[in-house]
Formats: sequence, structure tokens, C-alpha cells
Amino acid sequence: MRSNHRGAGAIAAAMALVVVVGGSWFGYRELAGSRCTGEVKLSVAASPEIAPAVRSTVESWSAGGGSADGTCVVVDVSEVNSVDMAAVIAAQHDVGLAGVGSANGTLEVPDVWLPDSSTWLVRLKTLAPGFNPADGGSVARSPVVAAMPEPLAESFGWPDKNVGWADLLKRITTGTGLRTGIVEPTRDAAGLSGLLSLGAAAGAEGGSQQAQTAALRSLAIGRSALRDDLVAKFPQASDAASLASGLNVAPLSEEDVIEYNAKKPPVPLAALYVEPTPAPLDYPFAIMPGTDPARTAAAEAVHDALDSGTFRDLLGAQGLRSPDGTWGAGFSAPTGAPSPAGGPPSPTPNAGGKAAGGLDPATLDRSLATWTAVTAPGRMLAVMDVSGSMLERVPEADNASRMAVTLAAAQAGLSLFDDSWALGLWTFSTDLGGGKDWRELVPIGPLSSNRSQALAALKSITPKPDGDTGLYDTMLAAYKEVQEGWAADRVNSIVMFTDGRNDDDNGVDEQTLLAQLKDLADPRRPVQVIILGIGDGVDEGQLKRITDVTGGGVFVTKDPTKIGDIFLKALALRPAAPR
Repeated sequence: MRSNHRGAGAIAAAMALVVVVGGSWFGYRELAGSRCTGEVKLSVAASPEIAPAVRSTVESWSAGGGSADGTCVVVDVSEVNSVDMAAVIAAQHDVGLAGVGSANGTLEVPDVWLPDSSTWLVRLKTLAPGFNPADGGSVARSPVVAAMPEPLAESFGWPDKNVGWADLLKRITTGTGLRTGIVEPTRDAAGLSGLLSLGAAAGAEGGSQQAQTAALRSLAIGRSALRDDLVAKFPQASDAASLASGLNVAPLSEEDVIEYNAKKPPVPLAALYVEPTPAPLDYPFAIMPGTDPARTAAAEAVHDALDSGTFRDLLGAQGLRSPDGTWGAGFSAPTGAPSPAGGPPSPTPNAGGKAAGGLDPATLDRSLATWTAVTAPGRMLAVMDVSGSMLERVPEADNASRMAVTLAAAQAGLSLFDDSWALGLWTFSTDLGGGKDWRELVPIGPLSSNRSQALAALKSITPKPDGDTGLYDTMLAAYKEVQEGWAADRVNSIVMFTDGRNDDDNGVDEQTLLAQLKDLADPRRPVQVIILGIGDGVDEGQLKRITDVTGGGVFVTKDPTKIGDIFLKALALRPAAPR
């Protein structure tokens, strides 16, 4: 959550010259004269820091007879945090964004959404194919910077020296005492941009997943759910002790730094324009799917009205730049601020599917999934299908077996989990001993003590050549196992890997399974079920009927080599652990 009041005086003065857009029709018509007839109402939800400039500009435009195809346009501009509107839109399309949470019941999807970043549009579109907003052109920009107390920034050579993400990464991961922080990147676009840049630097420097995981864990130590909470961690006094104990560096928007310094803190923040340039906040003008032609025409006219010198100056008063990275009157440029800045103009989300700064959806998806896997402590039971079909060869993986490809993905996933995780491992097929379709290889326990046992067990797994798929009996037993040892301080989940459908005639049928799972489900002790389907023998409907009862999700890929990617997606689906 954020609230931005800087520049309010300038905007209030501009607003005093116009009539409120939502005022009486009679007064509006008198102002507009005969230039337009009729009325079309348009709702706009804008990120709080840009909403005042949008509202003032649109009100002036409307008061001057603003219209679309001869029809008078009445606009209501509301301030809505991007994460809150993203949750509402996700709920409308029956999808869930990692880390975003439930929708606010009082919010409705507007005709036009002005989030702070195109990454919100890309994330939604990736999960919800029906979400295809129109337009998407940027109306403002704020570079993402490394915010750092000025005394510490000087030790990096600021403002004369260019700082790279590799420089920061080295200080973060080598035990030099640099205290890092980030706003939860699943909920904050500037945090996500910083995460992407740091992750890319870790990959370039170390190249290994372990190096990137170490960087993310260091960054996560000082994470906050809200931006206001994060900035409150910066030093509140200029003495050495405060500087040493306070937050040292965090990815924030340039506008955040300007707002912070406008309050005259004891220790101002420096804005380090770190290279390579992170994806900026680009404030896309997104016309929502399903908007009728009259309101779409009105929205396009409003977008045109925002392409003006007046709007540029109002943005400057709010600490925001124009879409080209330059700034208007009233902009309080941080020391060393380049102009233009913020990277190349961002293409719209419909232009080749690229996100802000040229990032593609797969990059965003993978980064957020890895972050969630690394930072959300879990208690997980992994259940591996060892039926005979897992012996099938995968040409795309040098003819390795489907089992080998799946186990390699599981081992890579295990390396993401730190010792705060608890993990257990089962296999399943049919008749694996004792009249059961499943076998416990490693009981659920802390990785601090059973990591080597889990790795050894994974390496020892082999399919049962004549085994079928006892999926239903195994799922019921696994659910009971996880629920029995339920832990309140972490996400409790089952992750099942399978390449087939239930074909055990001697076990429970689907109706019985679903009824028993429904009886077992307890909202006070939720157990999330995630099923990863591999190959073309999976009955996705069968699996989804299970997760409809338990909560969780089904991820299916016909290409076994993609199992690592869907494993990360599955981990990202887990809700945040209780704190």
C-alpha cells in the first residue's frame, strides 16, 4: 500500500480551475455547449501516485468539452493499488497470481486500468488467456533504482561512478554486512524489477542455480510486504550505529526516493541508477476486455488527452517522468539522475507478448516461481509415480527415461529449499508392499537433518515395470499423512508427479475419494494438493476434480523436459506461509 501526496498543491491549484467531472449533467452540458451531446461514463482505476495527475488532466479536458465521436465523456478516476486490482481481475478470470492473495470484495474491474507496470498485465495474460486488454501504451515512467543511504552510497563512488548489479551482488553475498531489503516482488512491480536484475546478475556471475538461490535468500532476509514498512527500515539517524543497523539498499522506484527525500529525513536516500538498467515502472493505459465500443472510444479519447504538456508537468510534480524518460516542470531530480532514463520504451503486452523492458512472460514466471520456492517455508510430501509407463523414453532428453527426467527436475527443485523446509518422499504404483499402492522412502522431516537421505532416495528410485497407477488410494493416504502432522508456521502441501490416470480396479473409486477428501478438509488445517502431469496419458479433468476439493492446482505438460518449469510454477502457487 502507498499514498502519495507530494505535488498535491500544484495539482489542487489546477483542479480549482475546472469542474468536477462527476458533477451534475446540467452544469457539464453548459460548459461543453453544443460541442457534444449525450453522455458516456468511463471508470478509470489508477495507481495512487499517478491518479492525481490523471484526474486533474481529465477533469480539465472534460470541462473543456472533451468528447468521443461527439458524445460527452464523464470520467471517474479512482486510486487503486496495482496489486489489489490485479487480485480482482485474477478472480474474475478464475486464476490466482502467486503471492497476490484474495480479491477485495469492494473493488470492481474498471473500464480502464492504469497499473504501475506492464508486468501486471503480462502476469495476468499468461495465466488467463481471456485477459486481452487493448491499448497498453505507457503514459508515464519511473526508473527502478537501488535506493541507498547517501553516506553508504558515497562508498560506492556515488554520484560520480556507475554502479553495476554485479557490484551490489558481490557485496550482498560475500558477508560484507550490506543489509538488503525488497518489497515482496510477487506484490510489487519495483521489487520484481530489482529481483529480475539481481537474478540476472547472479546468473551471469556464478552461472549456477545455487549462486542465484544464495542471492535470493540474501535479498529475502529484509523483505517487507508493504513499501511503507520497507522504507521505515532505512536509518532514522545519522550516527554510525543507526547507519550500521538500518537498511542499506533496496530496489525502489525513483518516485519512491523522491517522495522519501521530500520529507527531509535525517539521512537522505541516494538513487543509484544501476546497470544494466532494470525494467522501469511504465504505467500502461489498459482498456479492459469486454469494454463496449462507446466506452472504448471514450477511453481512447482520454488517452489522447493525457498526451499533453500539462499532464507532463503534473507528472513532474508527482515525481514521475514522461513515457520517454524525460521530465516536466516541478520534477525534483535526484542527484545524478540521467535524462532520459529508465530503459527503452516498453512495448505493449500484446506486441509479441513482451513485458516491460523486453522481458518475456517465461522469464517473469520463472523468476517469481523461484523466489516463492526459496522464500516461502514449506512442509511438503513429494509423491513420485513409479508405474511402468515411467520407463518410456524421451527423445528430447537424449532418450533418457521419463522417470530419469522427472527425478532430475525433483533434485534441482530440492536445491532451492533451505534447511527451514520439511520434506518427505513417497513412491506409488500398485502393490508396492503390505497391500499398499505407495511406499514411504523418507518420512516428512526437516531438511536440516534429512537432506542427504532425501537425495539418496531420489537417486535410488526405479519404476516398477508391470506396475499400474494407484493414484486414488495414494492421494487419500498422502492427504491424511500431511494433515495429521500439520504445522501452523508453514505451507503444508502434497506435490504428486504422475504420467497417467488412476487405473487401480482394487482401490477406491473417484466418487469415494472425493467424498472422503471433502470430509477430511479442514479450513483450520489446510493442505494444498499440487499435481504435476507428464505426457499425454494424463486425464487432466480427473486430476482437477481432486484439487477442486482440496485446493491447489494441476499442471500438465506433454513434454517431459518441461517438468522443471511446471514444478516451479507449482511451487509458486503455494500461498505465503503464516508469519
